Amino acid sequence: MTITAPRFGTAPLLRLLLITAALLGTVLAGTASAHAALTGSNPKDGAVLATAPKDVTLTFSEQVALGNDSIRVLDPKSKRVDTGELNNLCSGNIIKYGVTLHAGLPEGTYTVAWQAVSADSHPIAGAFTFSIGAPSKTAVELPKQEAGGGLVGTLYGIARYAAYAGFVVLVGGAAFVLACWPRGANARPVQRLVVQGWVTLTAATLAMLLLRNPYTGSGEVGDAFDLAGLQAVLATKTGAALVSRLLLLGAAALFIAVLFGAYAKRITDADADADADAESDAGTTTGAGGDAQERAKEQKDLSFGLAIGGTVVATGIAATWALSEHASTGIQPGVAMPVDVLHLLAVAAWLGGLVALLVALHRTPAIDRSAVLRFSRVAFWSVVVLAATGLYQSWRQVGSWSALTGTSYGRLLLLKIGLVGVLVGVAWISRRWTARLSETGTDAHADTEAEAEAIADTEAVGDAGAGAATTDAPQASDDPVRAAQLARQQAAVATAKRKRIKDADPERAGLRRSVLTEAGVAVVLLAVTTVLTSTEPGRTEEQAARAGGSQASTAVPDRPVDITLPFDTGGTDGKGTARLTLSPGRSGANELHLWVNRPNGRPLDAPEVKVAFTLTAEKIGPLPVVPDRVATGHWSASNLQIPLPGEWRVQITVRTSDIDQATVEKNVKVG
Repeated sequence: MTITAPRFGTAPLLRLLLITAALLGTVLAGTASAHAALTGSNPKDGAVLATAPKDVTLTFSEQVALGNDSIRVLDPKSKRVDTGELNNLCSGNIIKYGVTLHAGLPEGTYTVAWQAVSADSHPIAGAFTFSIGAPSKTAVELPKQEAGGGLVGTLYGIARYAAYAGFVVLVGGAAFVLACWPRGANARPVQRLVVQGWVTLTAATLAMLLLRNPYTGSGEVGDAFDLAGLQAVLATKTGAALVSRLLLLGAAALFIAVLFGAYAKRITDADADADADAESDAGTTTGAGGDAQERAKEQKDLSFGLAIGGTVVATGIAATWALSEHASTGIQPGVAMPVDVLHLLAVAAWLGGLVALLVALHRTPAIDRSAVLRFSRVAFWSVVVLAATGLYQSWRQVGSWSALTGTSYGRLLLLKIGLVGVLVGVAWISRRWTARLSETGTDAHADTEAEAEAIADTEAVGDAGAGAATTDAPQASDDPVRAAQLARQQAAVATAKRKRIKDADPERAGLRRSVLTEAGVAVVLLAVTTVLTSTEPGRTEEQAARAGGSQASTAVPDRPVDITLPFDTGGTDGKGTARLTLSPGRSGANELHLWVNRPNGRPLDAPEVKVAFTLTAEKIGPLPVVPDRVATGHWSASNLQIPLPGEWRVQITVRTSDIDQATVEKNVKVG
């Protein structure tokens, strides 16, 4: 029989386009983190003050958790100059904290280092400087490692990804058995899949609980076993959520035991009753109708109880993410948390069920066609829920069209949208293959199942025959090489028969390929989602940029300022070019180099050069700089303090004689 790939009509194409359009905002696992951002400080980064301030305050975009050591102010010698007591200055929607400074601070450059934990459980940190009187050199060395980074951050990220994957497989696999394929409760590959999902989620949760202290604090792996730190973690919202998840996983273990124990036995008994009824109808036996009906009722009650209990446990586990991470903070948390739970459950039902279907198709060729059809319907409605909840979550985290393309979070979200579109397209193909399965009828399926059972019977007979041969022919047992050869031949025969069964069902083979492709795209999509959880959302990133408190550069970061200006003092040998570089070209300490050359490119040993910086927008300057002569035509100045980022006017004055000099200028952006 010739089998062609399924054709795609107009109506399915229209449905696909509608779903894909709805998914343009989907956030797959609802796990994007709404990191808090520093939106302001007093003093500002790089500010030069005439007198010492009484305190230092920080303003954040949303609620954060801080302790007495979360904000530290260090003098030029790296000595702490704050009182060490945190001041809560929050009022209404303004999230502000500060520390009081000691009186009588001398002139110099001071460093403010801060570290906090966002309300969504992610650590954030930063540092900036301000000066009293005039900038000075400082001996403060800040940690180069980003908050939540390093080895601990990598391990925590792996555990986070494993937790999502384990949840999807555990909940989706169990839901697939209960809602789509009850006979799968007796399938060993499906049983192993669900159990592996439980083990993965449990192990990942334990790892996150142990790593939580160093992840938000020191960054040292050894602190994972610090009992005092673990006790402090348990007192936090995230710690309580992780412990609650472990308790719910205990209930999930009981659920799995019943699903693959008592429930699987009920399914076996129901199949036996069905066979007995068939034989009774054929007039070969007399069926015990009353007992069969009683067992059917018990099976139905057990299925209902497992469905209710499993839904409660799955919802509770999903809620541990919603209650401790991004959904619990930011705008509309009362709506965001239940939406987040629905989103996670829909993801598990779709992708977890997809993995279970893939395992069933590859490891258990006799899976019911009706089970595939039921999963197709479950997957469709899961996508609908994902589209609705994903649109809301995306609006909540991105906030504007500009953030969609102008922030890292928005670009990652666009990548996810593309992957979701690919996944929906492949799922549509799988759905068409599923329809072809139903069109071919049940005869071929019955033949396939009969042949599969025949294989099992043949293997059983072969095992029995091998045993008899061992008994009747002792000489065979004395030859282990011959026995191993016979075992390999029997296994090869069984494998060939299984392959023949698969090859004889091209619709199922096409479905296996499309489902495998779906699963591969889903793995990539889950990886992108995990990266998204550690990315600052576009809404808060833009908010911080507008406030100017994120200490973001107004120019390209870490790109030195490099300008070349021609000058003409009007006197003898008065023409040339002045080239100035300012590195790293950001607010704070910089290194300045100035080269003065004749028109032919040779160095000009000018008697005097001066530089001045003016920030017109903030009415700062001109700040004069007199660089030191390094060599003929080359001057430099180190530790040049640029108080604030912005568009600065640079003025270069070159004197070529006692009376001949010229001043040239240019506006440059300093980050």
